[in-house]
Amino acid sequence: MLDCTSFITGQRGRLGHINRLHGCRLHALKCWKLFQTVYKSAIYLGLSGIIMAKRVQLVLSQDISKLGNAGDLVDVAPGYARNYLIPRGLGHRATPGVLKQVERRREAERQRLEQIRQDAEAMKTAIATIGLFTIKKEVGENDAIFGTVTADEVAELIKTNTGKDIDKRDIEVPPINKLGEYTVLVKLHSEVTAELRLRVA
Repeated sequence: MLDCTSFITGQRGRLGHINRLHGCRLHALKCWKLFQTVYKSAIYLGLSGIIMAKRVQLVLSQDISKLGNAGDLVDVAPGYARNYLIPRGLGHRATPGVLKQVERRREAERQRLEQIRQDAEAMKTAIATIGLFTIKKEVGENDAIFGTVTADEVAELIKTNTGKDIDKRDIEVPPINKLGEYTVLVKLHSEVTAELRLRVA
């Protein structure tokens, strides 16, 4: 850390030497302003080192707004860690053992999410393999149907054919008011969307 006292004392000595050497008040005034700038910089650097030295590292055990998510490594003030985060079980000191546990949990979560994505891909393949889903509707003149086809009906159709439940909110049905074939979008995952071929007959 920068020794502010020694630095400032040295600068004062240099300033006095310059003043005696040149005997010029104007030059001395400029040097004094320079000294003040250097002095403030020295104080800033010294205090910054002290402040940074007092930060502590924690691993969060829960999501905390504006700080981080569970498993994140964060730097916090000692008082905040000691008086709030640690007593409430919101964080733990970042020891080597804790960091290893965090890494294991992260890997387990990564594998879990990857399995969910793979399941969605498998469901997409199943929908494509079935090919054409058919739904029956009452028909009027000019092949017009009574009512329409809803997301609830498509979800039930998928369950009947695959045995899997799909949230109706993840099903996008185009406007359907007559017989024919349509494409319905089914969101199975944030990265996986299936196109379901639907025949209204």
